[in-house]
Amino acid sequence: MTAVLRLDGVTVRYGDTTALTGVDLTVGAGERVALVGASGAGKSTLLGLANGAVLPSAGSVRVLGADPAALRGRALRELRARVGTVHQHLELVGQLRVVHNVNAGRLSSWPAWRSAWSLARPQGLPEVLDALGRVGLADRVFERTERLSGGQRQRVAVARVLVQRPELVLADEPASALDPLLAGRTLELLAGLAADRGGALVASLHDPVLALRHCTRVVGLVDGRITLDAPAASLTAGDLADFYGAPR
Repeated sequence: MTAVLRLDGVTVRYGDTTALTGVDLTVGAGERVALVGASGAGKSTLLGLANGAVLPSAGSVRVLGADPAALRGRALRELRARVGTVHQHLELVGQLRVVHNVNAGRLSSWPAWRSAWSLARPQGLPEVLDALGRVGLADRVFERTERLSGGQRQRVAVARVLVQRPELVLADEPASALDPLLAGRTLELLAGLAADRGGALVASLHDPVLALRHCTRVVGLVDGRITLDAPAASLTAGDLADFYGAPR
C-alpha cells in the first residue's frame, strides 16, 4: 500500500508547549482515517503537518512522497495543490461572493493572471456550479459569503476542496455545523474525492457515529500522543467515549 502521509518520530513544540510527542503514523492510499481526541489533544497540529502549515520540531514528515520542509517556490506550490484542506475556521473571505471562495481551491494551480482575472470574470464556472450542486448550494453561487449561515459556509469550504481535486484530503471538523444527514453526505463526498485521485482522507471528528460509519480507521490522540490506532470496524461508540470526553 502506497504511503500518502508518513510521520516518523514527530514532535511539535510551540514555545514551552508541546503539541505532539514522538508521533509515528502512516496513512496509505484508499484509507479513511478519523482523528479523535479531546480539544488540545493535537489533532489540528497533526493536520497542519500534513498540509505543510506546521513544521516538525523533531522527526520527519512525508506528504505524497515529499518533505514539505525541504521544498520552496514552485515545488512547494505543486505539493500544496495536491493536498486539500477543510479548515476548522473555514478560511473564507466573507466579503467575496461564493464563486470566488470556491475558486480559491484552484489558485495554487492557476497562473497569477488567471487568478486575478477570475475576480472580475469568474473562471471555471461549470466546475464551481457542479461542486456547489453536490453540497446543495448551486443557487448561492453569486451570493456574498458573509450572508450565508454557518452550515452553508461550511459547505462552501467543502466545495472549494471539491474543485481543487486533491489526492490527500484533510478535514478539521468538516461537519460540525451540519445536521446528521448532511454531515454523512459531506464525509462521503470528501472520501470519494480522495478515492478518485488514489489518495486518502484524514478527518478530525468529534462525532463517534460519523467516525465509525464513514471511516475505515480510527487514530486517537491524548496529550499529543497516539494511544489508539485501530480499524473502525473493531470499535464501538463506547470505545471512543474517553477520547471524546463524552459519557458512556
